[in-house]
Amino acid sequence: MYIIVTIADLIQISPQDFEKRSAQAIEDNINLKYADKVIHRVGLCVALYDILQTSEGLIGHGTGIVNVNVDFRMIVFRPFKGEILTGKILSSSDMGIRISMGFFDDIFVPAPGMLFEPAKHHLTEDGERVWVWETAPDNLLYFDVNEVVKFRVEAETWTDLSPEKQPAPGEEVEVYRRSPYEITASMQLSGLGPAFWWREPDEEEAAEEGEEEADGGAEDMNGDAVDVMDEGV
Repeated sequence: MYIIVTIADLIQISPQDFEKRSAQAIEDNINLKYADKVIHRVGLCVALYDILQTSEGLIGHGTGIVNVNVDFRMIVFRPFKGEILTGKILSSSDMGIRISMGFFDDIFVPAPGMLFEPAKHHLTEDGERVWVWETAPDNLLYFDVNEVVKFRVEAETWTDLSPEKQPAPGEEVEVYRRSPYEITASMQLSGLGPAFWWREPDEEEAAEEGEEEADGGAEDMNGDAVDVMDEGV
């Protein structure tokens, strides 16, 4: 899911960062420039891994900005084809299901082609449309929004977002920009889809017992607190 990528770049340090140690100022500016950014055909940069080499800083004429050539390594999110990942269903449409991993939302499962067969777009009692796996006429398994799911990476799509041409004065332009990095996924193999579908009976009982113990523990703690307060009175 994560890879280490070596990058060489010119990092600029502004006078406001001169009070920091040199290494810290370089690290902060690398993260500011790269973290949460997509490098075309490389992946989504997560954070700096380490700094390999730096040059001497050169101060720009009239600006006070220090320019440093830096070789460094970044932690990059780029899962491989066939990898199984976990996320939450973000939304559902007649085209498919969008999944989020918290830090990355551009994961799409085309439907019904990449879901269990037969899959249908179903209207729930709450008026929401969700995809449903119909294992039998009376047995419907729902891909509910916010449900934790496992999915398989099938393909990746890169879009080069070059600077757009500025519209002429008074010209109306429809604004639509694709994500620079998108993942196409599937949920049509055993073990994929909502995690609770594949939970063993023993695991379900253990989960329920854990919830009951947590609730009981909370009640006991509340009770002890009341007793202490009563004694104090």
